[in-house]
Amino acid sequence: MSIAKRRRVVLLAAGVLLPLPWASGCSSGGDDSSPAAARRDVATAARDRVADTGTLRWALDAAPGTFNAFQTNADSGTQRIAGAVLPSLFTLDGQGRPQRNPDYLQAADVVDREPKQVVRYKLNPKAVWTDGRPLGAEDFTAQWKALRGADGAYWTARNAGYDRIAKVEPGDGEHEVEVTFAKPYADWRSLFTPLYPKSVMSGPTAFNDGRRRGLAVSAGPFMMRSITGGTKSVTLVRNPRWWGDRARLDKLVFKAVPVKDRPAALLAGKLDLAEVDRAMAERIQDAAEVPKKKGKAEGKAQKAENGKRGTDKQAAAEPSAQHGAEAGTDLAAGGRNAADAMRAWAEENSSKEARAEKAALRRLVVRRALEPAYTQLALNGTKGPLADERVRRAVARAIDRKDLAKLVLGPLGLPAKPLGNHLLMAGQQGYKDHSGALGGKDTHAAQALLADAGWRAAPASARQKALGAKTDDQGRDSGRDGGKRDGGRGAGPDAGDAGRSGRAPAAVVRKHGQPLELRFVVPTGAGTAPLGKVSARIARMLEAIGVRTKITKVSGSGYFKDHIASGNYDLALYSWPASAYPATDARPIYAKPQPAADGSLVVEQNYTRVGTDQIDQLFDEAVAELDSGSSRTLVSRADARIWAAAGSIPLYQRPQLVAARKTVVNAGAFGFATPRYQDIGFRK
Repeated sequence: MSIAKRRRVVLLAAGVLLPLPWASGCSSGGDDSSPAAARRDVATAARDRVADTGTLRWALDAAPGTFNAFQTNADSGTQRIAGAVLPSLFTLDGQGRPQRNPDYLQAADVVDREPKQVVRYKLNPKAVWTDGRPLGAEDFTAQWKALRGADGAYWTARNAGYDRIAKVEPGDGEHEVEVTFAKPYADWRSLFTPLYPKSVMSGPTAFNDGRRRGLAVSAGPFMMRSITGGTKSVTLVRNPRWWGDRARLDKLVFKAVPVKDRPAALLAGKLDLAEVDRAMAERIQDAAEVPKKKGKAEGKAQKAENGKRGTDKQAAAEPSAQHGAEAGTDLAAGGRNAADAMRAWAEENSSKEARAEKAALRRLVVRRALEPAYTQLALNGTKGPLADERVRRAVARAIDRKDLAKLVLGPLGLPAKPLGNHLLMAGQQGYKDHSGALGGKDTHAAQALLADAGWRAAPASARQKALGAKTDDQGRDSGRDGGKRDGGRGAGPDAGDAGRSGRAPAAVVRKHGQPLELRFVVPTGAGTAPLGKVSARIARMLEAIGVRTKITKVSGSGYFKDHIASGNYDLALYSWPASAYPATDARPIYAKPQPAADGSLVVEQNYTRVGTDQIDQLFDEAVAELDSGSSRTLVSRADARIWAAAGSIPLYQRPQLVAARKTVVNAGAFGFATPRYQDIGFRK
């Protein structure tokens, strides 16, 4: 399993429930149909404008179970920390393009293609591990042998690419490493990032267990100083042997803080940077807008108060014949006045708390971008009606993807356009919208596809007889009622959401007397509200073509394992992260399932169970094509075929919402871009 594949499992297990995290503008390789892409949202500042001191506290989703990014239980926290303390030979720019990292590489090129592909790495001669040893061929060799998949004793989560290497050896020049491939490999830039010292990769024991408690040797702008609370807090400090630009921060502290606890931690000043949900993002935004809205209102209120004070003074100066009577009334009202005073005191204290919270919120800002990940509607093609490609295509043609993108992204101020590609995100080089291979929303086309597959609605007269329709004068004719008697969802099998669709609901389609009903599995729990709204909207869209949906809400903790991976669903919503190397990383998601010797089906990560030999062939050709343009063309053709198979319908890129202290610079919603940790800090 590749590291990108393992990352996908992490997303499904943890992030599928909300449209938020991991850690993109149209490229020249795209077309005019590419969605406007929010590449990244970071408060950039030149290094001389960043304070040369400070501690930044950054929230992680969970405490890292290991610091070896190539182990099966590594997660996004492992990756984040590895990026700060270990060599990354290639980093990604905002469009997801690999860029040589000059801190570690002076050059990296394919120097031979025949008879075998050879890549020569020329290392930065200043690059050394924290123990003083230079980075070298022995580190490359140890990592290759550990990750190539030849020794099952290594608990590896990646061998893609490493399994194509024939040998690793020192180059002819000093600080050179040459890697010879047994098979051509287009995505060779994905390898050896992060690069571990040979001590980590030298044997199964060191690989499997040695890195669970920290990294004794590293080679980044930061190094590990302390780990507390069972890895719940990891403190990094400047690496004294670092040869590049000096880190601006004294300390970088990664803290495991669940999403639900982040608002309190941010308001209390215990975090400086954290991905947040929509509710917290809106609180920050609302607090920032208050001063703009209050000006005129406060002026009017102040004038009214001044007028009241003038009237009170005038009344106090005038003698009154009723003074004695009024005094008696005030005395009798003493109890009420005391109660009023108590309420006023409570309101004043409540107001103080509210003002304090607003002040804390105004110290924060929301950074937002489209995450390099997307939410899809998955159609299980192994059994039932969806095993028929015509039915899958009909379901897809009933979906208004523009409406769903607007539902999720519109309120966040992000480009609310649907994603038109399974393999590349908006703004990524080579992005093209291939949804035309399947076709857009078309109710009539969807109904025709269903009819061709044998799913037809009964004639109107037969429906009325079967439903026992009431007469018009009773006002309860089911065909004209539009399903309004049941909250818009319909009281009978033919009822639909006429209130939203503006049309009468379609009759349920049947085959051999059985209605077409699909089990739609939806997760529950913290942060699942957006997916709940999307699933409900999809259900209404399917009603318009006569397809029933039975929405089944299941616990988020078992959603992936018990339903997605096991195939226990008809329709489902979950997310996949994008990759800078789709020819390698996307293949297992769309590979044609293969029968195993025991009769089971090997699906790799293709949980829709829909695939074709042609899609597999296109991926195989793309990963072996060393011409980047030709490789992208093959990937593009594979995506068009994936659309046509109608097993996975991309809906929208997920939003990435990051709350940051306003003084934080060079960090935020990174999108595809790799953070440059040595530049992160606080504005002077």
